[in-house]
Amino acid sequence: MSGLKSALGIAMGLTLLLGQTAQAQSNYPSRAIHIVVPYPAGGIVDIVARAVTEQVGRDWKQTVVVEARPGGNSNIGTAAVARSDPDGYTWLVTGPAALVNPTLYKDAGWDAMKGLTCVGLAIWNQSVAVVNPSLPVKTLAEFVELARSKPGQLNFGNPGTGSSIDLTAQKLFQAADIKLTNVGYKGQPPALIDLMTDLMNLEIVSLALALPHIKDGKIRPLAVFTENRITDLPDVPTIAEAGYPGASYVSWYGIYVPAGTPDAIATKINDGINKALLNPDVIKQLSIADIPGKPMSLGELASLMKTDHDKLTAVVKASGMTPQ
Repeated sequence: MSGLKSALGIAMGLTLLLGQTAQAQSNYPSRAIHIVVPYPAGGIVDIVARAVTEQVGRDWKQTVVVEARPGGNSNIGTAAVARSDPDGYTWLVTGPAALVNPTLYKDAGWDAMKGLTCVGLAIWNQSVAVVNPSLPVKTLAEFVELARSKPGQLNFGNPGTGSSIDLTAQKLFQAADIKLTNVGYKGQPPALIDLMTDLMNLEIVSLALALPHIKDGKIRPLAVFTENRITDLPDVPTIAEAGYPGASYVSWYGIYVPAGTPDAIATKINDGINKALLNPDVIKQLSIADIPGKPMSLGELASLMKTDHDKLTAVVKASGMTPQ
């Protein structure tokens, strides 16, 4: 009889636990949601994270707390989210580093395809190749010719190993068969300042950051890393039009939750993000910086993760970067 009581007790306990889990999922979200941005506060990712996730919070009538947790080329914040409880209350907003850093670092702290689930596409991060106006080139072809005549003598300001800008640059250098001296920076702004003061020869910069300086004539655009020309820069060719379709890469910043998050919660988050991306106020905020988001299903996001993981891993291996 004691065995039967024990079995019944276990069964009742499991039933109660399953009932509590189901109720927790149906009541989600019942408390504040923590958003981690593994980059400095005030940067483009931080701004976009707030625009999208805070709208989700308003729609859900729930508090959203955005925390900038930079460090380790985004490894610290990303690893913290990947290791957090998969209950839907901790999100990550980040770029390609989430997919490629486990290849660049011996112990990044997570597995690129097993540690995170993408639940939303925050932005397409459009960028532009620029030089100082004093450099005697007006087109990308002329820059490539100059770089080939001086292998390793021209430099490139790299805002972070494994960043979207770094990976975009590596694809261009491989496609154009040129070698530049890599100069490391902590983010795009200081690298751009050095370009404008003629200390750097080439930068690839987010459009939102570059446009004001292009319009002021402080930097010269050579090509945009977009599928189509930009309205604000109608005379600047796309990277494909400039002769390097193999370098065409538009990076994206996704919203992730830890792997193992219940399907029902992941679906609700995905629906909330997609609704926020269609909100007129969010669209306006993103369009100002030419960084449109795109509603996508969980299946589409998983496919995008796999495609870019494979693509970027190949770029890293071809570049000869060694794990740190």
